[in-house]
Amino acid sequence: MGRRPIDMDRLAMDLILTDSLDEKKKLAKKITDIAYKKGIFLSSINEFYLARGKGEVPNNFTTPAMNLRVLTYDLAKAIFRVAKKNNAGAFIFEIAKSEMGYTGQPAVEYTAVCLAAAIKEGWAGPVFIQGDHFQANAKNYKENPEKEVDSLKALIAHALEAGFYNIDIDSSTLVDLSKPDIKKQQELNYEVCALLTNFIRQNQPRGIEVSVGGEIGEVGHQNSTPEDLRAFMSGYKERLRKRRCGISKISVQTGTSHGGVVLPDGTIAKVKLDFDTLRTLSKLAREEYGLSGAVQHGASTLPDEAFGKFPEEGTAEVHLATGFQNMVYDSLHFPKELKDKIYDWVKKNLASEKKADQTEEQFLYSARKKALGPFKKEIMGLSADIREKIAKEIEAKFEFLFEKLNVHNTRELVSQHTTLKRVISRKGAGTHVHMDGEGAD
Repeated sequence: MGRRPIDMDRLAMDLILTDSLDEKKKLAKKITDIAYKKGIFLSSINEFYLARGKGEVPNNFTTPAMNLRVLTYDLAKAIFRVAKKNNAGAFIFEIAKSEMGYTGQPAVEYTAVCLAAAIKEGWAGPVFIQGDHFQANAKNYKENPEKEVDSLKALIAHALEAGFYNIDIDSSTLVDLSKPDIKKQQELNYEVCALLTNFIRQNQPRGIEVSVGGEIGEVGHQNSTPEDLRAFMSGYKERLRKRRCGISKISVQTGTSHGGVVLPDGTIAKVKLDFDTLRTLSKLAREEYGLSGAVQHGASTLPDEAFGKFPEEGTAEVHLATGFQNMVYDSLHFPKELKDKIYDWVKKNLASEKKADQTEEQFLYSARKKALGPFKKEIMGLSADIREKIAKEIEAKFEFLFEKLNVHNTRELVSQHTTLKRVISRKGAGTHVHMDGEGAD
């Protein structure tokens, strides 16, 4: 008798639903081993991005980096289906420091769930997992800089062990606009970013150069300028250890905000995004520093007509999160009784977070993401048929995004500029790290 085929759906569900971190690590190792045998490798997009910075790769597409907060396995499968159908290779799965906490998805689980989806859909080649918004808390940093940096180092070590070979450092929270000199404004930002880049280079697996992102303007605040970028890069390069590879991209502020601006009736306000800034800073980042270009955060709630503009302006990467979560909650297939139960929980347990000027609709919109962890088992406990119907709706959105961002037929290009490396030891993956900070896009 031959071996029974592995039920990847069951393996993924066991991983998602177990409360034991040790059990998650065992199941994650099993899934990762199967992935390697199928030619699926956790990878860094660094070589590909630096090739773009040198002009070896065209600038006419924008890599979507997608934060999957809920129904991660179902939505990751949908992404791989879209990628296979359209021969796309330039796409990233990501999760923010804060999201790991409030969605109940530790790094080791997120990585393995994405790999399980790749196996299930017959993918082969690189899979890019990214730590989004590994963010310095300005208040904590002011009180105790060393402690705050150490907490970020612990988070990075944890992520590397779990196979996150793409990490976005967000120390833009430390920018001090009260200082008259632009380089002084950026000083703590570039110092912390360089320090953490050095830490990543010391701790990354042998044979893998992790893709690191920096950020010059905090999302939701003042728009970024060429002077900001030059001041940051000048200080960053001075602080980076000699002959060490630096960042491969730079996040900038262009007028968006994470999660969108919610109107009193709960709808999203239209945002005027500054594409001129995006184009100017992307070009400058490539021509003066050899980076892939600028990164746009807070984009998932933008109007559909905006997405075709990103590749036109040479944007390297766009971050997408809240829009997918909204589509799950607002799907006609999402059971009303479960949604009502979640909203009741939000009103009862998160009432202290409601701002005085918020309507109930605004409060529920901004707070409901924090129910995804407490209700993770109930949402994943929905029938496979319901989950598939919701995922199919969002698959159509992935189709739209891949087309508008022009990532069709990027698979061979990505393969040419990506080293596939098996990392044997992932000792300690899944170590508990406390997650806090701001949400993702």
